[in-house]
Amino acid sequence: MTDYTQIRYDVEDGVATITLHRPDKMNAFTNIMMDEMIAAFDAIDADDAVRAVIVTGHGDRAFCAGADLTPADGKQVFASGDTVPDLSDSRVRDGGGMLTLRIYQCKKPVIGAINGAAVGIGVTMQLAMDIRLASETARFGFVFARRGIVPEAASSWFLPRLVGMQQALEWCYTGRIFDAQEALAGGLVRSVHPADQLLAEARKLAREIADNTAPVSIALTRQMLWRNAAMPHPMDAHRIDSRAIYRRSRSGDAKEGIASFLEKRPPAYPDKVSADMPDFFPWWEEPVYK
Repeated sequence: MTDYTQIRYDVEDGVATITLHRPDKMNAFTNIMMDEMIAAFDAIDADDAVRAVIVTGHGDRAFCAGADLTPADGKQVFASGDTVPDLSDSRVRDGGGMLTLRIYQCKKPVIGAINGAAVGIGVTMQLAMDIRLASETARFGFVFARRGIVPEAASSWFLPRLVGMQQALEWCYTGRIFDAQEALAGGLVRSVHPADQLLAEARKLAREIADNTAPVSIALTRQMLWRNAAMPHPMDAHRIDSRAIYRRSRSGDAKEGIASFLEKRPPAYPDKVSADMPDFFPWWEEPVYK
């Protein structure tokens, strides 16, 4: 998919930017937006020129004002009205979770630039991103209990890992809207910036990654930290660490990393994510631990 209607997708100097783009709806989330964002992340993983990703919203009012619950062409955007007796039916799957799982699988670092209101799926989609920066005007809300539903987009897995169980429970129990400073104090965002400086700060961080690091190392590191942190014993992480260090230490990237350091010059890493991931990747698909 390249003809996007509800997002904008741009790549400049190794940094991809996904902009949620429904200006008349405060960038509210739909199934179309979900499909387009997943397609954009597919394009990102397939493009070795992309070294980092920024996700933001159009305008200065909203990052994403949640799910668009208004009828579209006579039908609800999400609810089909069907009764599904088997809860394993694919029609039961939460669209927000399908997006966050795709972001979770991404091989490139993902930076959220949260430029305004972010409630419901507007906040839960951020949780699978690696680093979140917020504007001073950003507002957040895990409002599900106030709508008679529950947290979605796999946020019950992501949120406690990011902010701790007590903070996660308070925000989800109250369902209140809170400001950027509370998000910063609670560990949801990394930093808060004036609105007119937000994207520049996000790009500065993306450039620091893109200009100085080996893309295969970043792809491995991203999956190691997200996945190993959930493993039951440090020996499980040690197994993956050992394999990764062994393979990467014999790579062209390692040679270039040492040479560029000794020669005091910018690195030019030769390995590509599309072709040079180590042979044990993806390790989580192995049927038996050894």
